[in-house]
Amino acid sequence: MGETIRIRDLMVQSGVKFGTSGARGLALDMTDRVCYAYTTAFIRYLKETDELGGGGPIALGGDLRPSTKRIIKACARAVSDSGYTPEYCGRLPSPALAHYGLVKAIPTVMVTGSHIPEDRNGIKFTKKEGEILKHDEEGISRQEVSLGRGLFDEGGMFVSKGQPLAAISEATDLYVDRYLGFFPTDCLKGKQIGVYQHSAVGQDLMVTILSRLGAHATPLGHSERFIPVDTEAIRPEDVEAAEAWSAKHCFDAIVSTDGDSDRPLMSDENGKWLRGDVAGILCASYLGADAVATPVSCNTAVEKCGLFSRVYRTRIGSPYVVEAMLRARDQGARCVVGYEANGGFLIGSPIERDGRTLSPLPTRDALIVHLALLMLSLEKGKSLGGLVAELPQRFTFSDRLKDFPTERSRAIIRGLYSGDEAMARERAGAVFGEYFGWVASLDTTDGLRITFESGEIVHLRPSGNAPEFRCYNEADTESRAMEMNRICMEIMERWRQGMRGS
Repeated sequence: MGETIRIRDLMVQSGVKFGTSGARGLALDMTDRVCYAYTTAFIRYLKETDELGGGGPIALGGDLRPSTKRIIKACARAVSDSGYTPEYCGRLPSPALAHYGLVKAIPTVMVTGSHIPEDRNGIKFTKKEGEILKHDEEGISRQEVSLGRGLFDEGGMFVSKGQPLAAISEATDLYVDRYLGFFPTDCLKGKQIGVYQHSAVGQDLMVTILSRLGAHATPLGHSERFIPVDTEAIRPEDVEAAEAWSAKHCFDAIVSTDGDSDRPLMSDENGKWLRGDVAGILCASYLGADAVATPVSCNTAVEKCGLFSRVYRTRIGSPYVVEAMLRARDQGARCVVGYEANGGFLIGSPIERDGRTLSPLPTRDALIVHLALLMLSLEKGKSLGGLVAELPQRFTFSDRLKDFPTERSRAIIRGLYSGDEAMARERAGAVFGEYFGWVASLDTTDGLRITFESGEIVHLRPSGNAPEFRCYNEADTESRAMEMNRICMEIMERWRQGMRGS
């Protein structure tokens, strides 16, 4: 008979849980048994909600981290054992696989840990109309799945390893064609672009697409070892490298992504990395958006610039941005987009420009940001630095403390805000007041966002993907935002030290 297990119980037992970007955990905890069960539950949920009929393909892909190949095979086995055909699309960007699913109207399973360290991994599920939302996560979590007797050994690994998967290239080809069909031939001719490849799964696609649009693309920094590039917390070595590359090669821009190539990283002509939420404003402007959905942590320049008719503020995480984009469409918005602080850009409605149409892609994408900003630079005759300078000068900076248990960070926030607004202002003022002044307002949309009378912002939030405590800051100058973040990190470190001493 084997065993029957409920996914909600498996989450507790394994430590592999849903975060803001799918199920994630330590790679060692993501055994074949755990990944098989999660994928089986996803398929059961789709059948329960009439998303799937009998048989048919389900597409799979993954990033370049070491554990991905094994996990893909476990997911593919679950697809096959559930009566469906696993269609392996190889190692490719998350948005490329999601786009393939949308074009083919089939579900997809992407194995990736995105930007987190290589000792962790994850599984991102997408339905035929787009990525799963929070109510879908709940539906998957309550599924009960049967695991066949003798399928796994005591360590949770397959007893029989199965056959290697043969990859098809159609998903990657369609993703390339998406951009070559929307942007004019040779539109980037004369542009000198550096491509920081590191271990991003889209490292070669970036070079291919830029080159085919006429740019001179120079590969930089390729790595066989996985590098956890986080577009929200850029490593000092990447800051230094971009400045050095720019000075040496006189690039118009340097482009890169995180591990699964759904979050963009882009520098200006001086090798200075743009903040993702600033790049999002410029991308939305180029695409002609009238409605923008963005998390509460993002730069307030999106409201202050006056470029958009409606701005929807959400909790942090692409599922919430997708939900807001759907709401914007229901409320009559013509051109709906969304973006996150990490730079990931989502398109919720068809984009029309010069007789060409870019189809919706309601999941994080990186390449659209690279290309849109380069085109905006050409159209306005300004450098990327010049485009940023035209926006209201609000500056954000963020960082995080690693190895900070999620429950502890949540407890700290509950200690600052327990529901009483006046008391919460007093408590927040007691912690931060000597540095930032009087507290003007509090926002608990996601974590605790404190706005001071000066307009400066401190936003504390437990990570949804890893045991990390994040802090986002906003001020009128970049140096002040960085200084605020340094102060907050010191305060948070004292909290961590207190935790260890207790």
